[in-house]
This record gives sequence, C-alpha cells and structure tokens, in this order.
Amino acid sequence: MADVNTLKDQGNKAFAAKDYDKAIVLFSKAIQLDPSNHVLYSNRSAAHAGKKDWQTALEDAEACIKANPSWSKGYARKGAALHGAHKWDEAIAAYQEGLKLEDSAALRKGLKEVEEAKAMDSSDPENVHPLGKLFSDPNMISKIAANPRTSKYLSDAAFMATLQSIQKDPKLIQGALQDPRMIEVMGLLMGIDVQSFSRPEGAGNDGPSEPFSPPPPNPSASAGPSTSSETPSAKVEDVEMQEAEPAEDDPEALEDKKLQATAEEQKKIGSDAYRKRDFETAVAAFQKAWDTWPKDVTFLTNLSAVQFEQGKYDECIATCEKAIEEGRLLRADYKVIAKAYGRIGSAYQRKGDLDAAIRFFNKSLTEHRTPDILNKLRDTEKEKAAKEAEAYIDPTLSEKAREEGNALFKKGDFAGAVKSYTESIKRDPKDPRSYNNRALCYTKLTALPEALKDAEQAIKVDPRFVKAYIRKSNVLFSMKEYTKAIDAIQEAAEHDEDGSHTMEIQQQLMKCNQAFSAQRSNESEEETLQRAMRDPEVAKIMTDPVMQTILQQAQSDPKALQDHMKNPGVRDKIMKLVSAGIIRTR
Repeated sequence: MADVNTLKDQGNKAFAAKDYDKAIVLFSKAIQLDPSNHVLYSNRSAAHAGKKDWQTALEDAEACIKANPSWSKGYARKGAALHGAHKWDEAIAAYQEGLKLEDSAALRKGLKEVEEAKAMDSSDPENVHPLGKLFSDPNMISKIAANPRTSKYLSDAAFMATLQSIQKDPKLIQGALQDPRMIEVMGLLMGIDVQSFSRPEGAGNDGPSEPFSPPPPNPSASAGPSTSSETPSAKVEDVEMQEAEPAEDDPEALEDKKLQATAEEQKKIGSDAYRKRDFETAVAAFQKAWDTWPKDVTFLTNLSAVQFEQGKYDECIATCEKAIEEGRLLRADYKVIAKAYGRIGSAYQRKGDLDAAIRFFNKSLTEHRTPDILNKLRDTEKEKAAKEAEAYIDPTLSEKAREEGNALFKKGDFAGAVKSYTESIKRDPKDPRSYNNRALCYTKLTALPEALKDAEQAIKVDPRFVKAYIRKSNVLFSMKEYTKAIDAIQEAAEHDEDGSHTMEIQQQLMKCNQAFSAQRSNESEEETLQRAMRDPEVAKIMTDPVMQTILQQAQSDPKALQDHMKNPGVRDKIMKLVSAGIIRTR
C-alpha cells in the first residue's frame, strides 16, 4: 500500500499545481494497484473537474460512491460534477443524499450554491448573465474586424466558435472569462479601452499581456461551486492549501506574521507542559494558540490530545469535530483530518461505545491509512465481538439448544443437529458436551477434520471429560490414523478414574489394534516408514540425534536397546516408534 500512498501524494501535488493531466495519470496508476480505494476515485474526479471534464468527473464520483456508499464526500463529488454540467436537479439530489449520511458544512454550502445557480438559470431575460448580454450585438463580428487589436482573432476558428456559442446562449460567458481575448472583445463591445487593464503598470505596448479579470473564487471544501453563477472548482481533500507569500511591506501581512508567531510560541508552551503532564497549562496554551491564529487546526488536535489524557473524552470529541470542520474549510492536510477522526475513535473506545469507535476509526482510514489506526480498529472489533459473545452466554438456553440438537440427531438430521449444537456452544462455550456431540455429527457427515477439531476443543475445555478422548479416538480411527487413535484411547483410560467407560475403552482399543495390525501386515517397510513419518511426533523422534545413535546401536547390539529402555523418556519414544511400526517386535 506504500506505493499507492506515494502515487496518491504525487497526484495531490500535481493537482495543487493545477497539472490536472499529470494528477489523473498518477491517480489512475494508484487505482490499478488498489481498485477498491474510494479516496482515489474521489481525487481523480476532482482532477477531471479541474479540467471541466464534468462527465468523466461524474463517472469517477459514481465509482467512489460504489466503493464506499457510506462516505458522504463521494456525493459531494457527484454534486460538483452535476453542477458543472448544469444538471441542477440531479446535483441537488446528490448533495441531499450526502447530507443524509453526514451533516457537513461543505455539503450544505455545495447545496446552497447549486440551488442559487438553478435560480439564476431561468428563461427570464433578466436572469441572463449581465456580461452575456453584450454578445447579443448583431454587429459584433464587424466590430471585431474593424479594431486592429481584435481583428487578428477572426483567424482563430475555435475562438470565433466560442463567440458564436455565447451569442446563442449568453450564460456560456461564465466559463470563458479566463481567456484574455474575451476581455478585449468585451471592452470593444462596451465601447471602452481595456488596454490599461491589459498590461501591468509601466509596461510598454510590446510588454506581455496580463489581462484584468475577476479574482478566482475560493473553492468550497466539497469541491462544489464557488458562487451561485459559476461552475464548481475542484478540490482534493488530500491537498493542503498553498497561500502566496505576502509582500514584506504589507501591514496586514506583517500583523498576520506577528499573530502566527505568537500562536507558535503558545504551541511550544503547550507542548512542553504536555510532556511534563501539566495538562491545565497545556490546555490554556493550545486554546490561546488557536484563538490567536485560527488557521492551523493542529492547535486543536493538540488540545484534544491533552483532553484525552485528562479523561475528558466528550470535550476531546467536540474539539476534534471542530478541528475537522475548520480543517475542511481551511483545506488542511488530510493526515491532520485523519488524526482527528482517529482520536475521536479512541475517545469513544475509552467511553465504551465500540460501535462509534469503529465508525470513526474507519473514517480515519478513509482519509489516510496508518498501521496505528488499523491496529486500533482490529482490536476494537475483537473487543466488540468478545463482548457480544459474552453477552450472548446463557447456560439455560444452551441446554435447550443442545436438547434440540439431540432430537435432530436421532431423526438423522445431522446438518440440523450441527446448527443446534453450534447455537448451544455460543450460549455456553465452556460446556464440552456440545463440542463432543457436534463432533459426532461431523463424523456422520464425513467432515472428519472438523470432527477432530471439536473433539480436541472438548478436551481443552474439560481435560477430564473421558467421552471426548473416546470421540477423538473414533475420529482418528475413521481417518485411518490408527497409532494416534490408540494414543487417544489410552489417554481416555488414564482419565477414566471411576471405570465407568472401561468396557467402551477396551473395545475401542481392541478395534484399533486389529486395524493397525492389518495395516502393518499389508505394508512394506518403506510404506510403513512413509506413513509413520507423516506423524509430526514420530518425525521429531526420528530426527533426534540422540535417538538416531540409540537406533544405530540397537541394530548392531539389540541388548543395548534394553539398557536404554531404563530411561523413562527414551522408553516412551521407543514405544512410540513400536506403535508406529518403525521398530518391529517378535
């Protein structure tokens, strides 16, 4: 996933530089590596919107929603794309759908803007863009041809086609104001000389043209439209806002720098106090930093960290929510937003609201994936599952489900019995009887690995439960693991202290020995060795250097084996090899 994040970061930088084509290529590569990552579709949608390719932006927004229908920002992307395409009603519906998921200031702003845009898009001539009316002049082309500065534009077929389109639909002027030639044509049609606006102060007639145009709108956090009469500007949630450096002699800029420096001093005081666990001082310092310079949401996230350490979880959550809301408006780094969501999740976890914790950990991961939050999410999900399982325990209902399983077993409905025994286990996982009964059902269904697992779990729950050892031996017998079946029935005999299962154990032991003898009689020494070595315990004994030495001595001096048998540990291993058929007795 590191490659995906790298590509995403590179795409965000290209987007911030307005190199939309490069951003689209980078986001597309990231999508190829992680096609289920909804944030990547969201970012690519924003890049297409930056190019005013509204249809492709809409397709990516739809892909984002499909990948994560619960993420409200996907609907903001959809609304922005539809707004750009002038599909007002569909855009409004998209924003409203997003607001059902999250009451976001960005979504509300986008909805308001598209509603205003729809109100302006009327057949009433009064609602036509004021500048658009200029192009209704029937003598427009002849005026352009007669002016020395604009006559050269007649040779540009694309520009003339744009002018003719605006004549037919004056509202199209909204998307054409960035073209400096359009400003000159507008001045010509208004009867004024726009040359003074077309060149910087002091520039000669041969200087570079820098047309006057309205300042660009401030994009909304939802990538929605900036004003009611303009198409939406794109924004990627993963891109920090880049602000131009103010002039050194600008009094407002100097005052801003002074305030920012004061806020940073307070941040340092807060950080030092936090490390010393002087939380009251830290809270006051971080709050003052934010009040002084409310353009850096890290002051708020730092404040929330102190509140978390104080155990003031509700205050911590409120501060993080404010950080997220302000961060969206300020276009803060997506990592900061992710950290705020993660801290909300941690606060809810401490409060015991695990559902809310999981929800906010997931929100954090949609902004930025980090191992820390991923581990917290998994731990919280495990904790939730454990608590739900604990709350589900009811020995009385467990007994009832087990009896239902017994009745179904007698009817031959083994699959139904498995279901009832499973319910019984969930209701009381410390009762070995349901595991043992389910093991028998699995044996009837020839699901032998599952049967063995249940028999072993019954033994783990209650090591003195003799029936579980007998069941295990029967399952191993069915698997033709006769030596293991013999070991299991011998364990049953060891735990049968009151002798209530003596006859059943003896019958099982006899059956296992007979089957094992028959198996050995039909095997070659090589087949016996291959079968025995499939047993991990036998394999371990055979690879033990000490046992290899003992076996080599026994081949040349059989009496030496009797001496080694006096060692209990060696004796047990030799008996295991005898049972496996590797050492044959006469």
